[in-house]
Amino acid sequence: MTTSTPGGRVTPPGGQRTAPWGKWSISERDAQAMVAEARKAFFVMAGILVVLWIIQIINWADSYQLTLNNGIVPRSISRLPDIFAAPLLHFSWAHIEGNSGPLFIFGFLAAYRGVKKFAAVTVLVIITSGLAAWLFEPANTVGAGASGVVFGYFGYIMVRGFFDRHLIDVLIGAIMALCFAYQFAVLLPHAGIGWQAHVGGLVGGVLAGWLFRDKRPGDTGTSVPVTRPVTGTAFPGPR
Repeated sequence: MTTSTPGGRVTPPGGQRTAPWGKWSISERDAQAMVAEARKAFFVMAGILVVLWIIQIINWADSYQLTLNNGIVPRSISRLPDIFAAPLLHFSWAHIEGNSGPLFIFGFLAAYRGVKKFAAVTVLVIITSGLAAWLFEPANTVGAGASGVVFGYFGYIMVRGFFDRHLIDVLIGAIMALCFAYQFAVLLPHAGIGWQAHVGGLVGGVLAGWLFRDKRPGDTGTSVPVTRPVTGTAFPGPR
């Protein structure tokens, strides 16, 4: 339903004009909620790292049998479920040390707008990175490590601001892309590096940015012009 003003302008119900492409800002209430979620995100990522390092200690004590028995074996149907275990496992102390910092940084930035959405993003990038490794890594190898998930978070952070129309997230994505541009080098084929999982994770992160974008009132439904003059015959109401 629309109303006509005396000047012949059409406005949406309630007199509010909504920009067709949404808002590139956040309200004070949204900012408070974001701070609360950021606290949750910090503790969630700290907890994830604690779990990873506990697993690493157990794995190291057992000569990395956990990794060998639960890593990704390309194109082995019986080992396909291991795509969910592989991100928790590593091959050495240097391996987990190299992943821990980026995982915490990118994971926190991916989670600070909502831990529930972050959980869905995590599941998606685990699946896409794991499937890429399972499908395309060389035969007779075992793949493991959190780097595919790291690249998933990286891709999500880079595109989330555009899909959600949040200026602060656009800036964060641009800064992360510039600061960690060197990471794109490991997306290319390298011996001994599971670059297939990296590419799969990055693609999953971009896909997550689109699938889990914030829904705004202007995203669906019929748009209403706000400045077009009303023409035609006027029908006077009862006097």
